[in-house]
Parts: sequence; C-alpha cells; structure tokens
Amino acid sequence: MRKYIKFLILLAVAILILWFFGRNLNWQEVSSSLRAADPFWLTLAFAVISLGYFIRAIRWQVLLKPITPASLRDLFATTTVGYAAVLIVGRAGEIVRPMWLPMRDKRVRPSAALVTIFVERVFDLASLIIFFSVSLIWFKPPPGMESEFNSVKLAGNILLAVTLTGVVSLVVYHFKAAAIIGFFERLTDRKFMPVRLRAIFMSLLRQLEASLAILKSPSGIFWSMFWTLALWLAIAVPTWFVLKAFGLQMSFFDSTFVMGVASLGSLIPTPGGAAGAFHAATAGSLILLSVDRDQAAAVSIVMHLVYFAPAVVFGLYYLLHGDISIERFRSLLSGENAEREIESDSPDFERED
Repeated sequence: MRKYIKFLILLAVAILILWFFGRNLNWQEVSSSLRAADPFWLTLAFAVISLGYFIRAIRWQVLLKPITPASLRDLFATTTVGYAAVLIVGRAGEIVRPMWLPMRDKRVRPSAALVTIFVERVFDLASLIIFFSVSLIWFKPPPGMESEFNSVKLAGNILLAVTLTGVVSLVVYHFKAAAIIGFFERLTDRKFMPVRLRAIFMSLLRQLEASLAILKSPSGIFWSMFWTLALWLAIAVPTWFVLKAFGLQMSFFDSTFVMGVASLGSLIPTPGGAAGAFHAATAGSLILLSVDRDQAAAVSIVMHLVYFAPAVVFGLYYLLHGDISIERFRSLLSGENAEREIESDSPDFERED
C-alpha cells in the first residue's frame, strides 16, 4: 500500500509540474515547432543515444570485472530494460537492473550488481559536473538573466561538492574497508537489530569492497573513466543534434549546458522518466539561451523522447523475447522482493522460511 501511495504522490507531483510547465504556452506554436523539426538530425540523435546505452553496458562490464565476469549481451539487455522501467515508474525503476541481471547471468549476484550501479552514479556525476563546469566557462547569460544563471551556477557548485565528497569517501572506504566492515559488524551485532536488515547491509558493504578493487588496477581506472567520458559524449552530441534539428544555432558547449541542466531536472523521481521536471529544466536552460518559450517547450519534449525512446524499443524487445514474464518484471519493482534477492547473497543469514 505504501508503494502505491508513494507512486500516486509522485505522479501528482509530475502532473503539477507539467501543468506549471505548460500553463502559459501557446500549444499551437509548440505543435508548429514540433512539425518543423528536421528528421535527419533527430535520426542521428536517436542512433547516437542508442550507442550510449551500449557504452553503458560496456562500462558496467568493466566495473563488474573485479567481482565477476558478465555477458555483454545480458548487460545491454538489462540496461535497456532498466531504463525503460525508469521511464514507466521513475527512479524507483532503478531497482530493476540489479535484480534483472542475476536472472539472465547467474554468475552475477544481486548485491554485486547493486553496488556497481552505485559506483556508476559516482562516475556519472563526476563526468557530468566536468562537462557542465566546462560549458559554464564559455557561457555568457543574456542581459537580464544574470540572477537565473547564478542560481544554475550555485546548483552546479553544490553538485561538485557532493561529487568530490562521494569520490573521497569511496577512496577512503577502499583503503579502510576491512576496518570499516569490522566496525559495522560489531556495531550491528545487537539483539534489537533485525537479522534480515543486518544481512543485507553487510552484504552490500562486502560487495562494495569487492567492486572498488578496480581502484587497484590502473587499467581498470583508465577504462572506467574512458567509457564514462564516451558515455557523456554520447549524450551531449545527440543533445546538440536535437538543437540543430530545431534550427537553433548553438555551439556544442551550449548543448552541454542544456544537458547539464536537464540532468539536474531528471534527478526528481517522478514517473515517466522525471516527466515534468525534465521538461521544465530543459526548457528553462534554453530560455536562458534566449530561445522562445514555445520553441523551448517543443525542444524539451523531443529531447525527452530521444533520451528514452531507444531504451523503450530495446527494452520491450528483450522483455517480450526473454525468459522472464511481465509479472516477474512487475515484482522486481517491489522493495520487499529486492531485499529478498539481496539477502540471499549473505552466507551468514539463515532464512526464516
């Protein structure tokens, strides 16, 4: 019941943001802008974004390598299905990836998949901040938009601080993992501590230690950084292509600015792949670049489709042609099911059932 209530609340938030986003738009003008978009540039954007999902799978394989080998085909299938789930239910769909992969590739444990996705997020955030910061060096806000630009710059600085904190924390954990795990083993060895919760928590700590073994390998660090850079280029370039499809004469650095602000909006966990928040953030960034409000709205709608459409296409293919039912897919979105899958990784946990 709590799960459904939370979903309804987030859905209401998405609807409220969409209403706020579209309340003053001239939808006839928006529709006209959509029809005028150049299909050639949109097709190129779709193709490069599709490549980006494949790059995500390659990077995931690199991050899993210190723990276990994994099939690239299964990683790509899981990645697209996972992002299709994000589009359907919002960030709650993130749980699909670490739960789905072990059912396709039995060598991968759920907790291993989960912690590598966490490491992914650190790499992603760090790379996004770099792209975003570089774009701000050359970005000149239009007259009268200085205060809005300062707000965006403040948000970027906060993200940079969070990223640096996360990176430093992971490095410290890597070198002090044994002591930290031992500390939490003693701390959680209490009668009042639920056995299931302790088993899940300790399993995640051990798998995180294993996943950070990549820091011991210079080649592992290089390839993780290389594929992360390639991934964000595979997002920035299609962003630029979409802008070109609408006839907007903007530089590549302008597109990285738009991508950065759009990514901030996508952090809001509303259903539909951050529907509403993504559109408002993307349109807002374009308005800062002196784009007409109605055209900015049209671009944000297409940008959202370009970012997620490949995941839906490939995800539905693998979902319908795989060996896992739709009902099983729905069950993966259950937090209780996720706990059950992860706790099975823990050798010191005895099931009550």
